[in-house]
Amino acid sequence: VCVRASLLLCSQVCAIVSFLPSASVADLTCEALLMLSGNFSCSGLYCDTSIDGIGTCWPRSSAGQMVSRPCPEMFYGVRYNTTNNVYRKCLANGTWALKGNYSMCKAILHEEKKGKMHYQIAVIINFLGHCISMVALLIAFFLFLCLRSIRCLRNIIHWNLITAFILRNATWFIVQLTMSPEVHESNVVWCRLVTASFNYFHSTNFFWMFGEGCYLHTAIVLTYSTDKLRKWMFICIGWCIPFPIIVAWAIGKLYYDNEKCWFGKRAGVYTDYIYQGPMILVLVINFIFLFNIVRILMTKLRASTTSETIQYRKAVKATLVLLPLLGITYMLFFVNPGEDEISQIVFIYFNSFLESFQGFFVSVFYCFLNSEVRSAVRKRFHRWQEQHSIRARMTQAMSIPTSPSRVSFHSIKQSTSL
Repeated sequence: VCVRASLLLCSQVCAIVSFLPSASVADLTCEALLMLSGNFSCSGLYCDTSIDGIGTCWPRSSAGQMVSRPCPEMFYGVRYNTTNNVYRKCLANGTWALKGNYSMCKAILHEEKKGKMHYQIAVIINFLGHCISMVALLIAFFLFLCLRSIRCLRNIIHWNLITAFILRNATWFIVQLTMSPEVHESNVVWCRLVTASFNYFHSTNFFWMFGEGCYLHTAIVLTYSTDKLRKWMFICIGWCIPFPIIVAWAIGKLYYDNEKCWFGKRAGVYTDYIYQGPMILVLVINFIFLFNIVRILMTKLRASTTSETIQYRKAVKATLVLLPLLGITYMLFFVNPGEDEISQIVFIYFNSFLESFQGFFVSVFYCFLNSEVRSAVRKRFHRWQEQHSIRARMTQAMSIPTSPSRVSFHSIKQSTSL
């Protein structure tokens, strides 16, 4: 009888809730239970519907039953985990126990603080990594600018790749310093242009890495003379091809997802794949290039010791390290770390480190560990040392009084006095 009554009561409560959508569902349900509880009677003793001092609604229950309810979502401004339950006993005499057992209700304030702390650390890692990368990239840029003796096509490609990373890092700093929540909501023109610029330079990183792969594949696998390759070909690959792609993406955003400064994406809208698709395709082609290059190096060029072959091998090693690094970092954006707290923390730190230190790794492998750059810097330093020592000796020699007229005058004066 009590079960049937409860079911009928529940159906009437649902009807009331459906007609009053603006009210709080939890409070309305309990108020409806209280209003309708007098219309039904259960066989035997039971505890009537009631609301305790914390605000938890306890439905009509049979005597001797332990009743569970979800923990309150908010109490005195503190949020609680609603997946846990609070328990209260319906006593044998048909009255509720004075207090419910709220020991399982855990405040999620500590979890929020912990998550906020990890987020702040990740932000610090991001800023530190981008700053270190920017310094390393600028040093590498000026080394390639000043060392004219090493300006072959291979090093020009390295130089342009470093330039692309500098511009991407610069726009990243602009995004971080200007994109506030208010700007996101306003969706002004300049913030959309900043986003488009950041995505353009992000794309150029991948296309210049594609240029690196094309050069090595042409020189090693196709055994095509690199003298026939022209700089303008790689400039078109690295700087020109990404431009119409980003323009097409911007048009798509303008018509289908024109909000929040074009950051993020609306559900069911796939305009971001206009520029992400070519980047993924470039990564796949580059990995195919690398596979062929390594196959040739393992078979034909292992025993070769010419200076050109040694430079190729070093360039291939750098690409073998940097291309997977760039690809893994990009692919992490598509990975869902799940709801596990540890996996989320590992994902945040791993992604922040790899993304922010990319420019540093590019500078190290393509410039600081480049034997041509190091040799040219060493020669320039020795030349400066020699010029400095010659200038010092000349200054020292000019400071000694060796004029014959002054010497003779001094000797004449001495002899006269005697």
